[in-house]
Amino acid sequence: MWKTGAALWDLRVTPRCPYLWSLMPMQLCGVTTGVVRVTTVGDVTVIATESLSKRFPRVTALDRLSLDVGPGVTGLVGANGAGKSTMIKILLGLSPASEGRAEVLGLDVATEGAAIRERVGYMPEHDCLPPDVSATEFVVHMARMSGLPPTAARERTADTLRHVGLYEERYRPIGGYSTGMKQRVKLAQALVHDPQLVFLDEPTNGLDPVGRDDMLGLIRRIYTDFGISVLVTSHLLGELERTCDHVVVIDGGKLLRSSSTTDFTQTTATLAVEVTDTDAHPDGTRAVREALHARGVEVLDSQSGLPGAGHILLLTAQGEETYDVVRDVVADLGLGLVRMEQRRHHISEVFTNEDEQRKEAVGHGS
Repeated sequence: MWKTGAALWDLRVTPRCPYLWSLMPMQLCGVTTGVVRVTTVGDVTVIATESLSKRFPRVTALDRLSLDVGPGVTGLVGANGAGKSTMIKILLGLSPASEGRAEVLGLDVATEGAAIRERVGYMPEHDCLPPDVSATEFVVHMARMSGLPPTAARERTADTLRHVGLYEERYRPIGGYSTGMKQRVKLAQALVHDPQLVFLDEPTNGLDPVGRDDMLGLIRRIYTDFGISVLVTSHLLGELERTCDHVVVIDGGKLLRSSSTTDFTQTTATLAVEVTDTDAHPDGTRAVREALHARGVEVLDSQSGLPGAGHILLLTAQGEETYDVVRDVVADLGLGLVRMEQRRHHISEVFTNEDEQRKEAVGHGS
């Protein structure tokens, strides 16, 4: 048991509610430490794992995972069951690894879990909020559990709830909140003690498109405005392309790829062209394809375009002259040019390429 001011807390609790563990303060010589600080992480490794594995009797959740994560917003992407939540539990020091080692902010997860949880905020995937208290009461409580004095806890709570957009609703019982508001409360409690790093487990779950965009904007500002690094998990690939500086892709507990978002979405030599239809050319896409083919331009494929337009032609750009050829063809046919742009890779292609490689391996082995 430990004391924070006049409050007495019993830490002999089970980790059913991850909040009780995510913000547990560090103890030195029996004294609970906790200070309000402005934290930034320099150009260092924030998370490092080496041959990290987690095995259960019938499944391997993580399989010899080795990676280095630097400061910024990092996305951990994978399908449901890929091992994302298991990895976060290990990094928080809540679940022991079966093999390998890991460090968070230079601290060993196997022996320094309490110190890690003091410096890290955690937003769990599942709802674990008390319905009969207000957002202010709950976040103040979590700030006190992290070791902040009463006055500092109240001030930090007000600032954090304002940042996540709940200041006007801060005194309402959480039970009457929408899903989006509850997600913001969970985000606020992860930030209130001013951590150096936050783990956000599926923060956009259950949100509508507008709420998802708002949450992604908040996540991005955690780093840009406050210098707090972020590890965010998601199975929605497009979210990570828009939000993250770095993306780690895992599948079946194994690392598929770890690189910057710009490397994932770098431009290709493929040119995307979309045109409108006219009375003279009811199928403008087909007319452009045939005209380009006649001029020796290789057309790769076609995709659905914008409403009211035709389809998107994908063709190989041999150089600047390809743009001139496309412009002349569209003008000669009297069509409207909706777009002409270089295509970019998408993170989803990592999974597509992996599946294709597996099929090819199976085919060669049969």
